[in-house]
Amino acid sequence: MKHLTICLAAGLAVAGLSGCTGDDNSSVETTQDDPATTLSVTQVGRYQVQASAGESFLDDIFDEGAAEIVTYDATSQRLYVVNSNAKTVDVLAIDSSGSLMRMGQIDATAEGDSANSVAVYEGTVAVAIEADDTQAPGKVVFYSGTGLEKLGEATVGALPDMVTFTPDGSRVLVANEGEPDDDYENDPEGSISVVDVTGGFNAPTVTTLGFEVFNDQADALRAKGVRIFGPNATAAQDFEPEYIAVAADGQHAYASLQENNAIAVIDLAAMQITDVLPLGYKDHSVAGQGIDPSNEDGLNIRTVPVMGMYQPDTIAAFEDGGTTYLLTANEGDSRDYDGFSEEADVKDLSLDPDAFANAAALQEDAQLGDLKVTTTLGRTGETDGEGEPIYDALYAFGARSFSIRRADTAELVYDSGDDFERITGERYGDEFNNDNNENDGDSRSDNKGPEPEAIAYGVIDGRRYAFIGLERMGGFFVYDITDVDAPEYVSYTNARDVSVDMDTENGALMAGDLGPESIVFIDAEQSPVPGVPLLAVGNEVSGSTTLYRLDLK
Repeated sequence: MKHLTICLAAGLAVAGLSGCTGDDNSSVETTQDDPATTLSVTQVGRYQVQASAGESFLDDIFDEGAAEIVTYDATSQRLYVVNSNAKTVDVLAIDSSGSLMRMGQIDATAEGDSANSVAVYEGTVAVAIEADDTQAPGKVVFYSGTGLEKLGEATVGALPDMVTFTPDGSRVLVANEGEPDDDYENDPEGSISVVDVTGGFNAPTVTTLGFEVFNDQADALRAKGVRIFGPNATAAQDFEPEYIAVAADGQHAYASLQENNAIAVIDLAAMQITDVLPLGYKDHSVAGQGIDPSNEDGLNIRTVPVMGMYQPDTIAAFEDGGTTYLLTANEGDSRDYDGFSEEADVKDLSLDPDAFANAAALQEDAQLGDLKVTTTLGRTGETDGEGEPIYDALYAFGARSFSIRRADTAELVYDSGDDFERITGERYGDEFNNDNNENDGDSRSDNKGPEPEAIAYGVIDGRRYAFIGLERMGGFFVYDITDVDAPEYVSYTNARDVSVDMDTENGALMAGDLGPESIVFIDAEQSPVPGVPLLAVGNEVSGSTTLYRLDLK
């Protein structure tokens, strides 16, 4: 059997299927079907953002995006961590044991509004910054990773939400989300900016790729399952790129269009967006793909007559046998603005009695009553006696899982089913599906559950792994994906204390790591801990960055 050792750090809970307590040497073992290997996951470093002078942790740091996106530079062996609210980037040094220490800070307060993302390549840091007017063009600002001085900037599209370098460092790709204003009156087009830095970071050139070519294809894309539904929006306005993954050869990139439940394919050689691929729906009525849809019934994962929209946030690309695959963290997201909202509780909809013979029972709060679903899908085209649309199908936000897909077609190869809720439920009981800023168990079951958001890919001693962070419940899952058709669950690690009261200053500080927004795998050959791969996690709610060592023996 495969023995998995998960070690405890700093008195915080870090465990697999059952809890573990004690000091830094405590551990718990689980089993899997491989006699040859033992994987240990050990916390070795943690950096906690401190409140400003005269401010409290609760008011200044807690739930303020103080440690959102983390990236690693192998040349300097440093982590760069976005403090979105403060418009800064913390620079963390890693010593040979894995301990973290802040040794500087990039100040981007003069560059615009929120700092949304950071990427680094061989000592140069790129920071994506949205404009004060969110619907106006934003920019990417380049800094020296050592001196921390500004090197140059490039104007990109509206709301640059994610930035990444191509593998050779010659270009920077930016996902410009282009969200509408709250009244839904100004809806800029989403886009992908390609920033060429071969002429120097002080003189970048920008090509912004839009989705205008798909405007005339909107009806055909809808028929294939791509969601295009914003009021009075063209396809170009409706597509909102969230995250970009670049293929290993640097010739293609892939952008998650989260609200649209689709993936955009970008040909970097031809410099055009060539396709928008629908992701389909997950059938929660199938055994092994159930959910807990209610906050009123404690831990109760079951099959329900609901479809889940995958709607990935973070995606990652990897190659196997000449085929590029995508890992997707199927978080889910809705459009919920003052001027337009697609959200509704099931109990507030008029259900077709032919499709839902037990509609009244299903609409009880302890069943599906409070489950958040979209009003844009499942309509029969008819109305009830009050003129409200009738629904014969229900579509919830997110799939509460991670998936593997072929990058060229978006064909689903593997999905983790109900693993995340089932395993966290076995670990925490009725305290599962907690929100990330309070300990009030089973508070997110009716709205996307654990919300897998962050994902990373890494190779350890020839074996491939996926690392998936849960934005709400916290912690991260590890899966062995060496066989892409049959991944194996390895471990779940969560440095969160579900017993404290986060409404108090001390409780918020003692709650541990909350809201993992990003995960970065550090290869053994690039690691500051000689020969040992690492995993860095940025936790936006707790404002902490945590470093783990990964030992496969």
